[in-house]
Amino acid sequence: MADIAKVLILMGLALAALGAVLWALSGVPFVGRLPGDISIQRGNFTFYFPLATCIVISIIASLIFALLRR
Repeated sequence: MADIAKVLILMGLALAALGAVLWALSGVPFVGRLPGDISIQRGNFTFYFPLATCIVISIIASLIFALLRR
């Protein structure tokens, strides 16, 4: 049971760190506003899907993990 508790604590800390990073990035003007991000506004309905931003974040994360693996 102690091992599961340690894993849960580490996952919680990692999630909190990720939240802090995303919160800090909310002030960066181009994050979420890249060409290729889908935004549809119709009346009271707004649909937003940051497709290009997701691709850029995925590429950066892949490069970081590839560098850490070496």
